[in-house]
Amino acid sequence: MSEPRSYLVCASQRSGSTLLVESLRATTVAGNPEEFFQYLPSTSRSPQPRQWFEGVTDESVLSLLAPLEPGTADTRSAEQWRDQLLSLGRTPNGVWGGKLMWNQVPLVLDRAAGLADRSGNDLRSALDDLLGRDLAFIHVYRRDVVAQAVSMWRAVQTQVWRDDATPPAPHDGAEYHAGGIAHLVRILRDQDEQWRNWFEVEGLDHIDIGFDDLVAAPQATAAKVLVELGLDADLAPPPPLKRQSDGRSKEWALRYRSEAAVNGLPL
Repeated sequence: MSEPRSYLVCASQRSGSTLLVESLRATTVAGNPEEFFQYLPSTSRSPQPRQWFEGVTDESVLSLLAPLEPGTADTRSAEQWRDQLLSLGRTPNGVWGGKLMWNQVPLVLDRAAGLADRSGNDLRSALDDLLGRDLAFIHVYRRDVVAQAVSMWRAVQTQVWRDDATPPAPHDGAEYHAGGIAHLVRILRDQDEQWRNWFEVEGLDHIDIGFDDLVAAPQATAAKVLVELGLDADLAPPPPLKRQSDGRSKEWALRYRSEAAVNGLPL
C-alpha cells in the first residue's frame, strides 16, 4: 500500500460532502476533515442566512431569514491560523483532511496573503503554501442542482445543516419560495462550474464523487476514497449520518421545476 495522502474535499453546500467527510473521520486514520475555511475573519462565524442573499431586495425572501447576529473578529495571524488548522485536521498517522467550498476561496486567498514567502497569489499557490504540495483533491458534486438548492433553502431557514439521528420535522418552519430557491440554484451551479474549470485549468488529477453514489452506497464510496488515499478500504464505516431529504423536499423540487418552466427560472 502506498504512503497515505492528505486531501482536500472540494464541494458546494448540500452536495453530500458532509456524509463523506464524516465517514472518513470515523476511520480515525483519514484526518479530521472540518470545513476550516468557512469562518469569516470579521465575525469568526460561518456565513449567516442573510449573507447568502446579499443583493436580494425581495422582502418576501428576506423575511424568511433570521436577522444577522454579531460575532467576534478573528485576530490570529496567518501563521497562527494555518498552524491551528493543520493541527486540528491531522490524525496521528500524519494524514490531514479538510473541506473547501468555492464561496470560501476568497477567504483562503485573504488568509494566505498574510503568510511569509508566498509562492504565488492564486488559489493553487495558496493551497500549496497552506497545506503542502502533495495533496489529493476530492470533488463532490450533485447533478440535481434543484434538489440541492431546495435542501439549502430549507437549511438557511431552519439553520439545521446536518442530522445525526432523525429526519427533519414535517413542519420545521421552513416555507417554500421559488425566488429563494432560484437564487440558490444560481449560486450552487456556479460553484460546481468553478471547481470543474479550476481542475481543468490547473490540470489537476482529482477524485470525482457523486451525490447519488454517496446516498446509494455510502460505505462503498468511502472505501473507494480510502483506497485512492492509500488507506485500508476495510476501515470504511457504516454511514454516520442520516439523509435529511424527505417527501416535502421532493414536493418542493417538483413544484419549483414546474414554476421554472413557466417563469424562466434557472434549473
